[in-house]
Amino acid sequence: MEPVIEEKRLRADARRNRDRLVEVAVEAFSRPDGDVTLEAIAKAAGVGIGTLYRHFPTREALVEAAYRSEVARLCDAVPGLLESYAPDKAMRIWMDRFVDYMTAKRGMADTLRAIVASGGNPFAETKARMREAAGSLVSAGAEAGTLRGDVDPQDVIAALVGVTLSAGGPEQRDQAGRLLDLIMDGLRAR
Repeated sequence: MEPVIEEKRLRADARRNRDRLVEVAVEAFSRPDGDVTLEAIAKAAGVGIGTLYRHFPTREALVEAAYRSEVARLCDAVPGLLESYAPDKAMRIWMDRFVDYMTAKRGMADTLRAIVASGGNPFAETKARMREAAGSLVSAGAEAGTLRGDVDPQDVIAALVGVTLSAGGPEQRDQAGRLLDLIMDGLRAR
């Protein structure tokens, strides 16, 4: 796959354009149809198609950037959640965000599979980042006495993936919430 322009070298206006393109792409690829054109993404981001291609030479490059952005948004939210909420409440909010992340990823799935088939690995850091994020929440909850200390963070992630596989559609959001509440009941310290 062709390299994507490195963020660190971008001027402020170029960084804003890139960030806006990724934001619009995440939204577009998260829709159930998810089959939006690059031209439509550029237009919605308020830039020309040439600007999109300067940042993302291929559709795959844009999808990968959107996917990585969603992983970062989910994982990077943990410290702020723990600062703002009790650990058990932070965990429950993060679980809702995980469902949102998986919903966004669903619209990118075919392209992500194509990236893997062509030798790329958009998931290289995902598992470790997710485990670290869930681990921070579990550890904080155990320390506060609100969550069990014997929980493997990878088990939390597996349970969340299960929720999104069985109730991950936008029309199933109420059911997903009930399932997340059941998981939280199992995570609470007794």
